[in-house]
Amino acid sequence: MQLDQKILDHILNKDWEQAFKLLVKDYHQRVYWQIRRMVLIHEDADDIAQNVFIKIYQNLNSFKNESKLSTWIFRIAYNETINFIHKNAKEQNVSFEDYSMNIADDLSTDEYYTGDEIELKLQKAIASLPEKQRVVFMMKYYDEMKYEQISEILGTSVGALKASYHHAVTKIKEFLEDED
Repeated sequence: MQLDQKILDHILNKDWEQAFKLLVKDYHQRVYWQIRRMVLIHEDADDIAQNVFIKIYQNLNSFKNESKLSTWIFRIAYNETINFIHKNAKEQNVSFEDYSMNIADDLSTDEYYTGDEIELKLQKAIASLPEKQRVVFMMKYYDEMKYEQISEILGTSVGALKASYHHAVTKIKEFLEDED
C-alpha cells in the first residue's frame, strides 16, 4: 500500500493526527522546495511551509478525495506562496515581477544559497518571467509535474500551460543570451 493511500485511510477514519504525521513526513521536502523556488529565501520558504502544513491540518476533514492528495497539497502551497509574494510586493509598492527580481538580485548574499554564477543567472531569468509563466516553468521543469497535474493545481487548460511553458523557455533563453 502506497503512503498516499495510508494517509487517505487515516483521513477517512478521521485519524487526523496519524494522517498529518505521515503527510508531513512524505510531503515536507517537496512542499518546501516548491515554495523555496518561488520565494528564493530559506526563512520565507520555511515560514510559508509551516503555514501550508497548518492550513492542511486545519482542513484535513474537508479533503474530499476528488483530486489526488498531492494536487490538493500543492494547490495549498501554491496559493500560500503567491499570496505571500503579492502581499510583500504590495507592501514594497512594486509589481510581482519587480519584487521577484529584487529577491533574485540579492540571492548571492543569502547565507543558505549554494548555487554558482550560472545558477544565479538562471534564477534571475526565472524571476524576470511573468507570474503565470514562472509558476508553470518551475512546476514543469523543477517539480517534473505533468501538465494535467499543473492544470488541476492552477485551474488552467493544458493547452494554455503548454503555451506558457514554451514562452517561459524562450524568455529564459533570451535573458541568458543577453547576459553573456
